[in-house]
Amino acid sequence: MTVLVAPATAATRPPVPEARGDVSSAVRARLLGGGADVLPSAASIARGDPYGEDLQLALHLCYEPHYQGFEGVPDTVEWDAGLLGVRALVEHRFESALRHDCRVRPGVADALDELLVEPVGGTGPSAYLLAEGELWQLREHVVLRSVSQLRETDPQLWVIPRLRGRAKAAMTAIAYDEYGCGRAERVHAGLYADLMTDLGLDPAYGRYVDAVGAEMLAVSNLMSLLGLHRRLRGALVGHFAVLETTSPPAASRLSAALRRVGAGPAAQLYYDEHVEADAVHEQVVRRDVVGGLLDDEPDLAPDVSFGIAATRHLEDRLGDHLLGAWSRGHSALRTPSHDDGPPHRGRPEDDDRSGS
Repeated sequence: MTVLVAPATAATRPPVPEARGDVSSAVRARLLGGGADVLPSAASIARGDPYGEDLQLALHLCYEPHYQGFEGVPDTVEWDAGLLGVRALVEHRFESALRHDCRVRPGVADALDELLVEPVGGTGPSAYLLAEGELWQLREHVVLRSVSQLRETDPQLWVIPRLRGRAKAAMTAIAYDEYGCGRAERVHAGLYADLMTDLGLDPAYGRYVDAVGAEMLAVSNLMSLLGLHRRLRGALVGHFAVLETTSPPAASRLSAALRRVGAGPAAQLYYDEHVEADAVHEQVVRRDVVGGLLDDEPDLAPDVSFGIAATRHLEDRLGDHLLGAWSRGHSALRTPSHDDGPPHRGRPEDDDRSGS
């Protein structure tokens, strides 16, 4: 296995990713010191695909200053009025598309019940990886998820000041577990970095954003969208319920898949931890986080169901992309990150464009 660059230190900020269109190019230019005249127009944002590479990368670029930030970009850009205005327009496009695509959805109780039902053996990428996944496909899966897992629980933590009573106490208790119960070596984001190292990948924060397509960026961006807006606190709680409910079975399959291909103990530890921890979290989320929120604010029930539906919608899109690429022997990444990859090095749509 080949790592393309030496792992960065924990204190190193990632470079600003390369642009993927006019809007992300303009946002990137602003981050790197361009004047207000470089910002994209409302018309150019309105023309963009809300799930496409350009707008999803633009949104990632706008959100990252609220996290670790970028190399060479000053902290003051976090509250740059021009970028906040652009972010609001792109968020509107993204949220509007999600609300349209998730307009038919069950109520909260039924939606939560549906999360507990899956066919024997499971579905989606984790089931595929368990049954027949190769090492290069497991590594690609880890690369994709690194965009969100190296900041695990950070976007969800923003909801805590917006909750009260039972919901706040329960959410804080779960977050305490996610952050290692006070032990730095047990912080889940750190365990994910160890997983990456065990698989011969670079664990540096933000290292693989350029390799990750819009499908994964949208999954990650949804977390920030819901976490940063108080009006979406109900949707954030619904989103979190999906993560905690679906995590144990998927983590169990991924741990078994890693054992099958001979991955090391650090690779398996991350998923083993989630099998145990999230099995408990699932009950706490349903009973105390969702239940406590709706006891306090019953009018937020439609928002909770929207958060569940939007999360599942984007996860399904990501899963379809992965399985579609892998079934054809293609990389699911924009740029494969390793040498032991698939026979076809690009994404399937790249082949389609080249033949047009």
